[in-house]
Amino acid sequence: MSTTTAPANPKVGFVSLGCPKALVDSERILTQLRMEGYDVVSTYQDADVVVVNTCGFIDSAKAESLEVIGEAIKENGKVIVTGCMGVEEGNIRNVHPSVLAVTGPQQYEQVVNAVHDVVPPRQDHNPLIDLVPPQGIKLTPRHYAYLKISEGCNHSCSFCIIPSMRGKLVSRPVGDVLDEAQRLVKAGVKELLVISQDTSAYGVDVKYRTGFWNGAPVKTRMTELCEALSTLGVWVRLHYVYPYPHVDELIPLMAAGKILPYLDIPFQHASPKVLKAMKRPAFEDKTLARIKNWRQICPDLIIRSTFIVGFPGETEEDFQYLLDWLTEAQLDRVGCFQYSPVEGAPANDLDLDVVPDEVKQDRWERFMAHQQAISSARLQMRIGRKIEVLVDEVDEQGAVGRCFFDAPEIDGNVFIDNGSNLKPGDKVWCKVTDADEYDLWAEQIG
Repeated sequence: MSTTTAPANPKVGFVSLGCPKALVDSERILTQLRMEGYDVVSTYQDADVVVVNTCGFIDSAKAESLEVIGEAIKENGKVIVTGCMGVEEGNIRNVHPSVLAVTGPQQYEQVVNAVHDVVPPRQDHNPLIDLVPPQGIKLTPRHYAYLKISEGCNHSCSFCIIPSMRGKLVSRPVGDVLDEAQRLVKAGVKELLVISQDTSAYGVDVKYRTGFWNGAPVKTRMTELCEALSTLGVWVRLHYVYPYPHVDELIPLMAAGKILPYLDIPFQHASPKVLKAMKRPAFEDKTLARIKNWRQICPDLIIRSTFIVGFPGETEEDFQYLLDWLTEAQLDRVGCFQYSPVEGAPANDLDLDVVPDEVKQDRWERFMAHQQAISSARLQMRIGRKIEVLVDEVDEQGAVGRCFFDAPEIDGNVFIDNGSNLKPGDKVWCKVTDADEYDLWAEQIG
């Protein structure tokens, strides 16, 4: 009796670099390829073609992207490049002329078509048999997922080239966003991380058009979106929120426990002069007053932010202003970057004094030491308090997770000493027993 062996599925390797927004793009491409019968493999050697989703925001990210492309070419030979650095096709091909195709961010169809050109899909593939889960392919652990609500940005910050790479703001239909969120929750997701270039601008481009979800009207607007997401019974965490006036509407939702009391606001600086050069809204005095008001309404509110030191024209006086502002603001989680010129950014053409590298380094070190003392003191205040922890991983030493003031990958952890009975995705109440500059230690109480 003769037997026939079914042809093997074509295999794709995938490397995703950069921010969570790029990760969502990668998930979308992979979901489409899986629907067409491609297998996703984890090694260069097993892949028929490799896709590299690049980051092109700052020079160090571009250097990493070029390095990974080179590694993929060396290990596999057949490489397709996509993502933010894809808008610089000439620069990529100058370094790696053998790449098979280059596409920019959000060009999902072009990426998939490029894969087809290199490794055609099987003609006998039956999508009804080789099913993709309803929530699509996810690159995050099963218990949390990023929910992208829009593309692009309407700001024109002088240090940034995102609008030129990703275009102006385009909001996703609110019904589509909520449907995706519901599918993720049904698949076991316990935490939704809402992301976009400018989350608080959601719906501006469509004039807050009313959409429909589960038969009910919902406005395409951040407040209404958060209200709807709160009905799903999972943690909802907001990232990249600009402090527009309507952000005040979210604080009562946080105080009521509907969404996590966590705001990720990229302030970037505090000096009015530097903010003006950055083309950022210079309302630092009002911002301090609003932070104070937010905390009066929601005492548990956690604020994370990022800042840039060494921007062209920044003086020692400007930097000291920033340190004093940090002392007043008492932010919980803070990241800091030394200014790095980005090719194509308007800041390159500013007629301002360039801050020497050694001064940037000195200011960065002083900034980090200053903020570390603030973060440490704020975490010390948590000792003895009861917190709910979402478990990320477990080993023989115990469990590692996060509470409401920790976003994955960028914030701190909670170490549960008596948590070896837990598993990833569990939510458990703990009592905080210790803290350092970034992390908490706790014991399980229920």
